[in-house]
Amino acid sequence: MPIHTSTRSFSLPKPIGRLGELAYNLWWSWHPDAPDVFRWIDDVLWRRVTHNPVKFLQQVSRSRINAAIQDSGYMALYQRVLAEFDRYMEADDTWMQRTHPGLINRPIAYFSTEFGLHESIPVYAGGLGVLSGDHLREASDLGLPLIGVGFLYREGYFRQRVTEDGWQEAINEPLNLSELAILPEVDSEGRQVIVHVEMPGRTIQARVWRVQVGRAPLFLIDTHVEVNDPADQSLSAQLYYSDLERRLQQEIVLGIGGVRALRTLGYNPAVWHMNEGHSAFLTLERVAELVRSGRPFEEAREDIWRSTIFTTHTPVPAGHDKFPVWMMEKYFSSYWGELGLDRDRFLSLALEAEPWGDVFSMSLLAMRFASQINGVSELHGQVTRRMFARLWPDRSEDEVPIRTITNGIHTLTWLSRRMAALYEKHLGLDWREHLDDRAFWDRVRDIPDQELWLVRRHLKRRLAAFVRERAREQWLRGGTHPVQIVAGGVLLDPYALTIGFARRFATYKRATLLLRDVDRLRRIVNDPARPVQFIFAGKAHPADDPGKHLIQNLYRAIKDAGMGGRMVFLEDYDVNVARYLVQGVDVWLNTPRRPMEASGTSGQKAVVNGVLNFSVLDGWWREGYNGSNGWAIGDEAEHGDPAEQDAADAELLFSTLENDIVPLYYERPYSGGAPAGWMRMVKESIRTMLPMFGTNRMLKEYMAEMYVPAIQGEAVQTLP
Repeated sequence: MPIHTSTRSFSLPKPIGRLGELAYNLWWSWHPDAPDVFRWIDDVLWRRVTHNPVKFLQQVSRSRINAAIQDSGYMALYQRVLAEFDRYMEADDTWMQRTHPGLINRPIAYFSTEFGLHESIPVYAGGLGVLSGDHLREASDLGLPLIGVGFLYREGYFRQRVTEDGWQEAINEPLNLSELAILPEVDSEGRQVIVHVEMPGRTIQARVWRVQVGRAPLFLIDTHVEVNDPADQSLSAQLYYSDLERRLQQEIVLGIGGVRALRTLGYNPAVWHMNEGHSAFLTLERVAELVRSGRPFEEAREDIWRSTIFTTHTPVPAGHDKFPVWMMEKYFSSYWGELGLDRDRFLSLALEAEPWGDVFSMSLLAMRFASQINGVSELHGQVTRRMFARLWPDRSEDEVPIRTITNGIHTLTWLSRRMAALYEKHLGLDWREHLDDRAFWDRVRDIPDQELWLVRRHLKRRLAAFVRERAREQWLRGGTHPVQIVAGGVLLDPYALTIGFARRFATYKRATLLLRDVDRLRRIVNDPARPVQFIFAGKAHPADDPGKHLIQNLYRAIKDAGMGGRMVFLEDYDVNVARYLVQGVDVWLNTPRRPMEASGTSGQKAVVNGVLNFSVLDGWWREGYNGSNGWAIGDEAEHGDPAEQDAADAELLFSTLENDIVPLYYERPYSGGAPAGWMRMVKESIRTMLPMFGTNRMLKEYMAEMYVPAIQGEAVQTLP
């Protein structure tokens, strides 16, 4: 069990004294009424502090607090929310307790290099982190004994600014930890928990911090300790250093330091789950623990192999971390002896040949030490089996023991309040208990078209107001050319057909596919009777110049007066921007070059809010699309020539827009009336995909197919 978590107190009157407790548990962020206990007190301040309850309570005035206490409506809300919080935290009838009561005390350690939990804790970069955050939230809801382990990035991911010419600028801002829902983990004497990790010629000390996510703890490792060298202190400053040696140092601290942190905290996990290969060194530390106690390497390896799980998220070779042999020798020459190995035997654990020389592959290391391996969509599973079939030379590609558990989203986090109220009205008060019940969601067909349409129009107006307010703030900030304000969305029409595209700007995601025929695009967006507008958002990695050029090319097109202000780019994409987009657009566009999208989840977030998907048949959409619940770009063919594929997909994109999507949206029985064909497709989208692509279903599959077998030591493959 963990040692202690330190606390920070607020000077709050006794009647609302538990607001501080609520502020330090992210439970509030996915329960619809909980944010109101802060927002009610001072709505302007709540927005100014980016929905950060800790910072809010530090800054809110006593007069505002006193006024809230005197308001009977507020006090009723406060008591209701705290009662719901207590019921949740103290529940003894969770799904886990009902289905696996004997495993409640068998912890599952879940390692990920980033966790996207909320915009107020910006220690995430993108999809992998948001998936990890949803995994943790759902584990809390289901009652799984899951423990998260990651990094505390003191500068978070960078803030994005786009120049007048469209070039992305990265701004790194140190986080003020005292303003965040992050607390230091302390021992019985009140001293912060420290772990030690050896590096060449020195030992790094790392602090351990905690974020409480409902019932699930997340422990974050931080090397910003005074005794460390300045370079080592900054090791946990930023995500995804482009410098390979810095990246290796981070992964040593995450994997080896993460194991030592859990041991120091008193945990003995029954399952160790590596979410991507960044944490794969945890396998070596666990083997070393057994070797130090006298076990031979192979015996120790098999022992930890049975309880280890690996999830890979990328079919892109560059997404798998690999380190040159000389670097591994530098950092592990004094470590491989602790495993009972010599140099060659150690390197052989994950050696891979590249044209420029041999490398040590983190994905190979993870696969060779995990008895359970999975990809994150059916197609990604096929691609991954093909990529790593050489590890099982005696098996056909179809027999390679890499299974699939398709990613999902934490529905209650991404669902708008208006849609939740609509579901409650027409599906019943207990609809949240049926998130993965496909038969239950057939009842969506009975929701009246006009009611659903009015909710969708409300969410669009809300998105337009949000975008325009951001443009106003950009203008007030100064140093901004007027054309950038137009590009920022000040002319957004809340009633025009609105298409969203938001994700990391990597070249294979083809954000500029629409620009292959600019004249045709202008005709579509400027049709006076049936206008269409596009909203783009996303960041390129600071070291990814091709990705930054994509943003620049797109931004230049958006600024073109011929687009009439109907093309928008939102700076500084984060969880809050994503929330407005997936709830407020009409169509979610996704254009990856097939089969390079492992899964994707942004389109799943759109589904639960009544937004339709228009996507390449890649990742999760290949499984979700049925011909009546959205639109496909292309087919399942894989072109050998990327230029040929781009041309074919662009033509299909434009023709589907012109012939199917735009006419269906604007086919109205009367002004303000719901388009019947569009509503039919929206209901089919929700009915078929909401129960399929939630973390509720996903984690139940992880339990049945991976966690329980690992706990019970049931290997499903032979050691590769």
